[in-house]
Amino acid sequence: MPPSEPQQLPSRLAPLAEMLARIEALARPVEPRAVEVSVATGCILAADVAVDAPLPPSAVALRDGWAVRADAVADAGPYAPVVLSPAPAFVEVGDPIPANADAVLPPDAVTMRAGIAEATAPAVPGDGVLAAGADAAPGEPLRRAGERLRAADVAALRAAGVPRVAVRAPRLTVITANLFIDAVDDTVAPLLARAIDGDGGVAEIVRGARDGTPALERALEQSAHADAVVIVGGSGAGRHDASVRTLARLGRVDIHGVGLMPGETAAIGSLGGRPVLIVPGRLDAALAAWLVLGRRLLTRLAGRRPDAGTPVRLARKIASTVGLAEVVLVCRGPDGVEPIASGSFPLHALTRADGWVLVAPEREGFPPGATIDMHPLP
Repeated sequence: MPPSEPQQLPSRLAPLAEMLARIEALARPVEPRAVEVSVATGCILAADVAVDAPLPPSAVALRDGWAVRADAVADAGPYAPVVLSPAPAFVEVGDPIPANADAVLPPDAVTMRAGIAEATAPAVPGDGVLAAGADAAPGEPLRRAGERLRAADVAALRAAGVPRVAVRAPRLTVITANLFIDAVDDTVAPLLARAIDGDGGVAEIVRGARDGTPALERALEQSAHADAVVIVGGSGAGRHDASVRTLARLGRVDIHGVGLMPGETAAIGSLGGRPVLIVPGRLDAALAAWLVLGRRLLTRLAGRRPDAGTPVRLARKIASTVGLAEVVLVCRGPDGVEPIASGSFPLHALTRADGWVLVAPEREGFPPGATIDMHPLP
């Protein structure tokens, strides 16, 4: 760092709520686009998906067998067969149910002797039948705007005859600010890119040459097509840390420094109307900042509903400092989840963790036996 340039230090640690509010103000849902439903797995819906007509339009068979009237075979049994006249129709899965039938008996529940049909088992109305509209009712959403499409959702929508859906897929550029880390050694940018892709976004990693600050400027120029930018590293006070200064010169820095452990040197600002999030370069601090700040940014851009987490029981207490939000790694045990790392995340803790919890800044932690929300790691 040239002697004339001051150290890049946060002037204060902004409360987490202030940082999140700034992210909400900077990020707006991106424009939706229509895609074939067959390629929409993982995408975030921009509009509710519903059908125009009941599915199925009429009752259909759920199994192969004999279409019968339930009241006609109510007393049937192996020792008291009931003669069916005329003989019932045999239907296969998906076939429409004849108008004079309301149940489907299994194939071996009707015997044919000399052209006479006999039922040897009873049925109740609806046995083996999928009623009209049971799959989907007109106007009733199958999936709602803001929800992420799973592979099972895509299969169901295709079965319902939905050809296309409106989705939001924010494009994020991930810039590695540490010019001395190449693609082989980089651990943080690929992690964040996979996390973005897994949450319905589209990530691109951009790197610069080893010639100082101008490389970051060029990388930012290359990200002009993105909906948001994530810069990895350069947020601290090291000799080569210049990300915050560079963003301030080219655009705007709104907050540098947040009450979040780890990840306190994170920053948020904008460039050309696009949100820019700067996360620390250290793996654990970058991960924590992404989980709490980056995911909120992506959720906002995608118009997605925030994840509530999974309620779990805490087997051992979590202690935390009042005034700082804290990301704590936890793993499952016989009596619930246990904290295994806070403040910083050793590599062995990252590989053992089943998820993470956030301790709010107004709390001193959680006592044993408390029910807390656990979130998955990317």
